[in-house]
Amino acid sequence: MSTYLVTGASRGLGLELARQLQARGDHVIGAVRDPAGADALRATGARIEPLVVDDPASVAALGARLADTPIDVLVNSAGVGGLGRGLPDLTAEELHRYFAVNAVGPVLVTQAVLPSLRAGRLRRVAHLTSLMGSIADNTSGAAYAYRGSKAALNMLNKSMALELGREGFVCVVLNPGWVQTDMGGPHAPTPVADSVRGLLAIVDSLTPERNGRFFHFDGRELPW
Repeated sequence: MSTYLVTGASRGLGLELARQLQARGDHVIGAVRDPAGADALRATGARIEPLVVDDPASVAALGARLADTPIDVLVNSAGVGGLGRGLPDLTAEELHRYFAVNAVGPVLVTQAVLPSLRAGRLRRVAHLTSLMGSIADNTSGAAYAYRGSKAALNMLNKSMALELGREGFVCVVLNPGWVQTDMGGPHAPTPVADSVRGLLAIVDSLTPERNGRFFHFDGRELPW
């Protein structure tokens, strides 16, 4: 049995990660914005912790509460999505919010729980990103805040992988695909359970040779 910390665990991909991990016998610490509204997560048997990823004080408090808890795998699933505005209507507020949640938050969470990850057995970190964060794949433009924040997350993970790789960590970014969640909508082609099964298969197979890389949920490596 391994211990996983999953952020954004009250719904969507984070909730399904908790369900599948708990069902196979792993232990999940699910971090959520509103513990009172996390009944579905509570039903999995996961431990619930409050966390607002774009609030540095909340992130630091989580790290303090988990200081004596070894964590084998961190999955940064919390994020904000949506196509956003075109350039004429783009606002600083939108940019700041997306970058704070999608890029800065995962790095600060990793930093806050690094002592717990060092105490764990597996030393794995997975950030959920998006193919829309791939510069090579961007052929349609727009979605400035979302694309930019996910591209930033990809770069931040690369630096993290190089630094922590010296300690035996494996840090990757994973694209869950277009998934049938609140964010992806009901017409998305991929059921959430299928995406999560693929994501977990990648996390389970991580080796030092895969450190710092960018994978689709089906195992394919993606272009930066």
